[in-house]
Amino acid sequence: MTNSTPFKRSFSVCVYCGSRDGLDPAYAQAATDCGTMLARNGWRLVYGAGDVGLMGRVARAAQAGGGDTFGVIPQHLLDWEVGKTDLTTFIVTETMHERKKVMLMNADAVVVLPGGAGSMDELFEALTWRQLGLHAKPIFVLNQNGYWDPLLALMDQIIDQGFADASLRDFLTVVPDVDTLTTDLAAVRASAS
Repeated sequence: MTNSTPFKRSFSVCVYCGSRDGLDPAYAQAATDCGTMLARNGWRLVYGAGDVGLMGRVARAAQAGGGDTFGVIPQHLLDWEVGKTDLTTFIVTETMHERKKVMLMNADAVVVLPGGAGSMDELFEALTWRQLGLHAKPIFVLNQNGYWDPLLALMDQIIDQGFADASLRDFLTVVPDVDTLTTDLAAVRASAS
């Protein structure tokens, strides 16, 4: 006998962010607010399973709000990023590439908070895969206090110099704060229902 009720996974948001807090306290507050917002809306956090920096802040806030958390970390970073093993789902991969793939494939939308080279790597892989038609998930850049302005200017330069079509920027939605992000994610969630 089969269950006639189909399994319905919760709306999942992949959050890329720094394993450090950064210098501006607004970045840490945005990470905490993001985790709280995900839990409040009943949306699952998908992230890199670290317990340090903005990563840890997002996860701890989501957990504090009773949210579902799905973390993915490669074996070699378990100690460095202090793998957060008390998540709802905790997955250890062999490689960074596998980590990024598992995170993206288990999410309905992507959010990029302030971060460093790793966050940019994750953003550009998701963006490239979107450009190549490998997924159609919305990508949100939380530009807290203008943090990502230089990167967005570089993307304009890439387009202006003929290395990408203007449509590349259309794959990114830049938001200034968590309130705007919440509204935009809710619209994505509503359109997916």
